[in-house]
Amino acid sequence: MKKKLAMVLTVTMLVTALFTGCGKEKEKSASTEASGELSGDITFWHSFTQGPRLETIQKAADEFMEENPKVNIKIETFSWNDFYTKWTTGLASGNVPDMSTALVGQVAEMINADALIPLNDLIDDIGRDKFAKSTLAECSVDGNNYAIPLYSHAMVMWIRKDLLEANNLEVPKTWDELYEAAKTLTKDGVYGLSFPCGSSDFQATNFLNFYVRSGGGSLLTDDLKADLTSDLAIEGINYWLKVYNECSPKESVNYDVLDQATLYYQGKTAFDFNSGFQIGGVEKNSPDLLQYIDCYPIPTIDGSEQKGITTSNQPMVIWKNSKHPEICAAFMRKLYEEDTYVKFLHAQPVGMLPAVKGIADTESYKDNATIQQFSHAEEVISSQIPGGTAIGFEHGPSIQAGILTNQHVIEEMFQDIITNGTDVKKAAKAAEDKLNALFEAAQQ
Repeated sequence: MKKKLAMVLTVTMLVTALFTGCGKEKEKSASTEASGELSGDITFWHSFTQGPRLETIQKAADEFMEENPKVNIKIETFSWNDFYTKWTTGLASGNVPDMSTALVGQVAEMINADALIPLNDLIDDIGRDKFAKSTLAECSVDGNNYAIPLYSHAMVMWIRKDLLEANNLEVPKTWDELYEAAKTLTKDGVYGLSFPCGSSDFQATNFLNFYVRSGGGSLLTDDLKADLTSDLAIEGINYWLKVYNECSPKESVNYDVLDQATLYYQGKTAFDFNSGFQIGGVEKNSPDLLQYIDCYPIPTIDGSEQKGITTSNQPMVIWKNSKHPEICAAFMRKLYEEDTYVKFLHAQPVGMLPAVKGIADTESYKDNATIQQFSHAEEVISSQIPGGTAIGFEHGPSIQAGILTNQHVIEEMFQDIITNGTDVKKAAKAAEDKLNALFEAAQQ
């Protein structure tokens, strides 16, 4: 992936971004005094909006500021969707933070916009061998690592053991088995499986990617063109339309990830696809159901062993506009100190798995009731991380993969089919053409 200055925001903003996305880099002012003491203010944007994670990050920042009294860390929190809008619209004016979290696909766009600084030295300082090579490679270009993974998780299939047992059903291993089980369980106020395709999120892209990748395909060709009209992709589109029509609430045509997950949290769906964050959601909303939930690998078309599809290695980045990158790097090192790191992971146990080797084997990490109770779920999720990638990253990091998830074209395609009755193949071709036009514009 070549680093270019085009940003993909919307079709009408592409040309503007090309000329304004790269402002003149500001001179870095010294953030370390002659004595070696850190001094300066930084802003940290993150999307850990849930209470425990937000509180743990704030506590780490407070401790860091106590240790470095001339440093001030201002933390601002945005939802993932709001964060994307915030940084893409703010980049041209320089209204971006010193450091932030991001999604892997967004990092590809940030690199493309020449908005980040490499973190090679930070990673080497922490210990390059402590991170899986694949997690570092996702956000690397030309030997430079532009992000560092804070935690990992993978998408898996969540079930309700009690509902399966009451209906004499086995855990589905194929997509056909899942459909039949979901159809059977759509009764008594419970939906078998919700299909979300709200255009403010990339959940429909995620679900279609599950199906296509499980069949050995991809939503991108080897030369990074959109591929929504292959036989496998059309089969996947029709599969999810069938699920929507027969097993899903009709409101899910507008669902984002939280709407989708909340149904499972509240016991209103029998199956869902998500990470270990489902555990915390169920615990908060329906604690009596905790004993009945568990997860298994995502189904395959033929029932063969699933080795992983969608993995998220949650990255942190330092922005090129930062006046104090040394403070950012020092604070990041703080987050990886074992005591701080384990406390952070325990804020969402099983939801956030260590991105650093060896932490999962420590007594301090294991000493958590949720991790002990959901040892099977942790084992399943961990088994799916090595074989998965971020959506579209099976071909390596690319701006095309970022556009695939961030522009919501596939969501709009499903909405067009469901709402307007547009022919599946016609809608798929239109979406494919739109994505390819965005890909081409981003590389000019």
